[in-house]
This record gives sequence, structure tokens and C-alpha cells, in this order.
Amino acid sequence: MSSIIKIDNLSFGYTSNDMVLEGVSFNVETGIFLAIAGPNGAGKSTLLNLISGTLKSQSGTIRIDDTSIGSYSPRKLAEKVAVVRQEHAPIFGFSVIETVMMARIPYYGSAGFERQVDRDIVNEALELTDTTHFASRPITSLSSGERQRVFIARALAQNSPVLLLDEPTNFLDPKHQVNIFDLLKAAQREKGKTIVAVTHDINLAAQYCDQALLLGTGGSFKSGGVQKVLSTEQIKNTFQVDFFAGAIGTEQFFIPLGKFAKYSTQSKDSPEKM
Repeated sequence: MSSIIKIDNLSFGYTSNDMVLEGVSFNVETGIFLAIAGPNGAGKSTLLNLISGTLKSQSGTIRIDDTSIGSYSPRKLAEKVAVVRQEHAPIFGFSVIETVMMARIPYYGSAGFERQVDRDIVNEALELTDTTHFASRPITSLSSGERQRVFIARALAQNSPVLLLDEPTNFLDPKHQVNIFDLLKAAQREKGKTIVAVTHDINLAAQYCDQALLLGTGGSFKSGGVQKVLSTEQIKNTFQVDFFAGAIGTEQFFIPLGKFAKYSTQSKDSPEKM
């Protein structure tokens, strides 16, 4: 399988004395679901901003479809990569369908108006994200979970092969967290999208993702298959906290263990400590 994103020896710092990423190298295969995980300050959002072209690295290369990211115009890069940010300012005065249709503006014909093909793509994105039934509502009237689905719909309507998402389940309750990851998995499987999602939820990453990139403080990183990267030893060393681990079928789950946890590590009824 070919790689749609290639990162080689990438380094970035906001100042010369504050390097966030150092010598990071990994590939993202076409059509896979990659999780980027790690503690606060490890450079997860920074890496996403580098891949999306918002930031420029001090050294190293980023290639998308075998072309250096610096060779793309903003419009051409948008044809390759769509981004869903962690926070969105309310888009006052716009309905849901108008918000999603904004993704089609770069594709409008010479007349500068939406075409039937644009409407068809937007309607398909609304259907996939289950947002059709409130398409006419102002986006400011929606809940956090509903708004997040709308912004994912807008990213899908952009019709780019790669979706980059920064903490797509931030501030959402468990039901909406699962709904968002179900939606992303459907986009991967049904539309052939390559998904790259920054997440703090290693359990959702373990369930839904094919590959993982685990960033640690101090520039360390580990990439590969999700089961290999999100292992007992790797997670404990990266997050510097004790965990309980368990499995349901072939799925591995992790629970962080604080010093006031009610289960004793010596209890025969407690799960195995990582």
C-alpha cells in the first residue's frame, strides 16, 4: 500500500530553545485511520498544523502524494487535506447547510455560484453525518456534538482524500464520542478517506484506529500498528502514570490509576496492573 503522507526527520520549535518536535519520521498509508496520541505538550496539535500547512518546520520534509507540502498553493493543498480544528468560533448568521456549502466555494465554476454537483456532494456529507434533519437550523443553535458533526460534514464536502482532526471528541459525552468515531470509521471504510486524528482517548484509538503515532515529551516518538504502539509498556512510559489493563475479546482497554483508586493492587478481584 502506498503512503499518502510522508514525514521525514521533521523538527519544529516555537523558539530556538523550545523544540517541540525533533527528528520525527513516519508514513501514513493511503486509506488508514491513524491516531496521534501523547501527553500535553508533546506536539500533537503542532504536528497537525505542520501537516496542514499552517506552520512551517525548521527542518525535515512533509510530502503529500509524493509532493513537498511547500509546493502546494493553499487551494491545491485544500484539495488534498481537510482539517477539523479543536475549537470553532460560532459562525453567526449561517445555517448548517450554508456552513457545509462553504467547503465547496473553491470548486465553484467561473460564474462563482454553486452547481448541482456541489449540492449533491454537500447533501451526501449531511447524510453521512446524520445532520440532514437540522440542515436549515442556525449552527449557533446546535449542541457541541451536533456542531462537531457539522464541521466533519464540511470537511467531507471539501472532498479531500485526507481528513486531519484535532481532538474531535473534546468536550463530548461518551455517547457522542463513540458517534464521532463511528462516523470517522464509516468515512474511512465507505469513502476511502485517510483519517489522522489527534486524541487523548487511547481506548477509542485502540478500538477504531489501524495505526498510531505516540509522541512523548523530549522529542521521543513511536509509530506503527495500533496494537504494537499502544502497548502496556509504551503507554505507561509515555504518560508516566500507572494503569489497569483489561481485554474484551481482542480489544485492549486502559484505565489510569491514581493514588486514591479504590481498588488495591493486591486485591485478587482487581484487574492486572500495567
